[in-house]
Amino acid sequence: MTALDPDRAALSVADAPEASEARKLLRRFLGQKAFVVGLCLLVLFVLMALLAPVLSPHDPYVQNLTARNVPPFWYAKGNWLHPLGTDPLGRDYLSRLLYGARISLLIGFSVVVISGIIGTAMGLLAGYFGGRIDLVVTFLVTTRLSMPVILVALAVVAIIGSSLWIVILVLGLLKWDRFAVVMRSATQQVRSLDYVAAAQAAGASTTRIILGEVLPNIAPHLIVVATLEAASAILLEAALSFLGLGVQPPLPSWGLMISEAKAYMFFSFWLIALPGTALALLIFAINLTGDGLRDVISPEGRT
Repeated sequence: MTALDPDRAALSVADAPEASEARKLLRRFLGQKAFVVGLCLLVLFVLMALLAPVLSPHDPYVQNLTARNVPPFWYAKGNWLHPLGTDPLGRDYLSRLLYGARISLLIGFSVVVISGIIGTAMGLLAGYFGGRIDLVVTFLVTTRLSMPVILVALAVVAIIGSSLWIVILVLGLLKWDRFAVVMRSATQQVRSLDYVAAAQAAGASTTRIILGEVLPNIAPHLIVVATLEAASAILLEAALSFLGLGVQPPLPSWGLMISEAKAYMFFSFWLIALPGTALALLIFAINLTGDGLRDVISPEGRT
């Protein structure tokens, strides 16, 4: 045996608890069947969005009025040239559904980033410093909660106009309240723990303590809130688009596709059923993933 063998053995023993914890965490995740189902569905939607240019059989924006309202392939008049049929303007429905996944996921991710930065910053400051800062943040959260998101979004978009990025910005500036509430509560619990006191005693700056000690330890709560808020943002965008104040044509938003098809619901029901089902499955997948993360990460999920 070489002289390094004892050192390697010691490292293996030291790494063993970490590997054991990783296996336990993996088993906990796999034990949550709802989380596994939700994560698989979510990964499927993400792949659909990323691979939309490859999977789409046609350009989602090209109109063909000679092929309007072609039914899906399982109908007698359907064909495999347009597997899920066409819309009233002759655009391929499968292609628009695939590109619609891009719109929904982009909105969900962007809104979560904007609102997450605002709400997390407010929650960290209020929870760590308390006092007047906490009173101001609590007042802002209470004021925000007194205003219904959908009504404020409708009013703002109606005044300044609607587009993809305006919808993202408006929703991002309105959806920060849950981040602030959860981060404030989590920070209040963490700030009195021993490792924070040790960092303070070692002379670490306030910024170093908040970003290096507090934030990493409340990040699991942040991830859970982010998944749930992403689903809410996607649903709100679909509602705004359905009302004509969200994403504007010809972008293939699922809410807009439902709105464009409402005049044909008694004659071509699949025009509403397909984007409605896709939207419901995406919201379902995100909510299942968020619930599974909460069950695994939260203390009651560990018992």
